[in-house]
Amino acid sequence: MNEKSTRFLHDYLNNNAPVGNEVNGQKIWLRYLKPFVDTHFTDTYGTAVGVINPKAPYKVVIEAHADEISWYINYISKEGYLYVIRNGGSDWEIAPSMHAKIHTAQQGSIPAIFGWPAIHTRHSQKEKAKKPNIETIILDGGFSSKEEVLKKGINIGDIVTFDQELRQLNNKFWVGRALDNRIGGFAIAEVARKLHQKKIKLPYALYIVNAVQEEVGHNGARMIAQRIQPNLAIITDVCHCTHSPLYNKIKEGETTAGKGPVLFTAPMVHPNLRKMLLEVARKKKIPHQLAASQTRTGTDMDTFAYSGTGIPAALLSTPLKYMHTTVETVHQKDVDQLIDWFYHFLVQLKPNHNFDIKIDL
Repeated sequence: MNEKSTRFLHDYLNNNAPVGNEVNGQKIWLRYLKPFVDTHFTDTYGTAVGVINPKAPYKVVIEAHADEISWYINYISKEGYLYVIRNGGSDWEIAPSMHAKIHTAQQGSIPAIFGWPAIHTRHSQKEKAKKPNIETIILDGGFSSKEEVLKKGINIGDIVTFDQELRQLNNKFWVGRALDNRIGGFAIAEVARKLHQKKIKLPYALYIVNAVQEEVGHNGARMIAQRIQPNLAIITDVCHCTHSPLYNKIKEGETTAGKGPVLFTAPMVHPNLRKMLLEVARKKKIPHQLAASQTRTGTDMDTFAYSGTGIPAALLSTPLKYMHTTVETVHQKDVDQLIDWFYHFLVQLKPNHNFDIKIDL
């Protein structure tokens, strides 16, 4: 990773791009991607797309999602405390003692904290057993009344994000919020950079897609899949590092950060495309892991696979520790190997490849 890539990673991960308001992150992403593609566009809700060789009839998509989980302000008490509801899969149990930002229309971002009563004030067994939930977590901006909150330009519906910046752990791991899945957006942008650097002329159109609103139902993927109608799509997201404590490997499978990206099997993963990806990894000696999902993967891949008359689709994931927290953690080697896997697959792909399943009688 060069200096420019590292700076992009920090800028991209440290910005706030919550569900439904991804525009700031998309600006950073497109600005970095632009020199490596022939054209780019955005859609109605903000999904960003860079295209290489756009006039070619055979279309290939590589995709990640850009949005991060967050909160909406839902109630302001007369004492000036703020109460929230979830925007995506936000975890109220980790909220107490976290720093946050309130994103307002007029005043920009305003700092706040999620407060919680001290442990030694909870004397009774009932009080000791009390846990954070959506009705009890308190957002405190240092205000003493509802009137003061409103004068600051804070309103119902304003978005709240955790305030946590990207850092390194033991010179091996990236740690921060929103690695799910802006680390994937970083990776596919790096794929475009590598193709450009190596002066690779693709014989097909490559759509590098950074989709919005994955965390609330894969909405961005649904819209962009219908618009592009590609011949195939490879989605990248994150999966659980089950090497971490408290995971049931028998139930969740065994995937470990640092042992390579993960290729999934599931009903909607196209078997022929999966087989080709596996052959590329083995041929190029790219470390990789295998995993399986029942019924669905819970990623944008599900939406691409079943869009229109069906799109051959596959899922490459990065093992992630502590998903949906402020300390999401990925191994740097896994990200590098994911980029290599995409690159080598795209370079060997022919535009006349038909992934349809043949049934000979």
